[in-house]
Amino acid sequence: MAAPEFVPSSPTARRSYQSPDRRPGSWLADRPGELEGRQPEGARLGSPGPDQGYVVHLTDTLKGKVQLGAHEHEADVLAVVGAVALKRAALFGRAPVIHDVQAAVAVLGFGRPAPTGEEGERRRLRLEEAHHPHFYDKLRDVVDEIGPEFLHRPLDAIVQTGTQITW
Repeated sequence: MAAPEFVPSSPTARRSYQSPDRRPGSWLADRPGELEGRQPEGARLGSPGPDQGYVVHLTDTLKGKVQLGAHEHEADVLAVVGAVALKRAALFGRAPVIHDVQAAVAVLGFGRPAPTGEEGERRRLRLEEAHHPHFYDKLRDVVDEIGPEFLHRPLDAIVQTGTQITW
C-alpha cells in the first residue's frame, strides 16, 4: 500500500520486507474440511443453504406473536421454526425468506392455540431446550419429521393443510 504524500520517506532507508518474486508450488484444496463432490446427505446432516443466518432476523419478527403452550419458551419455539424455515429454503436452493418462516409456523401449528392436556405436554417435552446447542438432536428430530415433498408446496397450500407434525 502506498504511503500518503505528506509522510516523509528516505530514499536511503532499508526495506524491512520484500515479497518473493513468486510463490513456489501451487495451492491445493487439501484441507481436512474440504468436501469432494456434492454435499453429503443423510440423518443429522441438516439442509445447508446460502445466508442461513438471516433466519434469525426473520424469526425475531415473530416474537410475541406465536401461540405458546403452558411452560413453553419462546426461544425454543423460534429455534424450531427457524430450523424448519431453513430446511424449506435450502430445498429451493436459496436464502430464507419470510414465506419460509410463515410455512414453518403453519406446519408446526404455532399460528393456532396451543394444544392442552397430553398433546400439550408432549409438545412441551419435545421442544424443551431446543434452542440450546447441546440439544441439537431434539431440534433435528422435529425438523426431520417433516418431509421435503410437503415443504416444496406453495405457501398457500401449506397453510391450508396446516400442522404436519405429531406432538
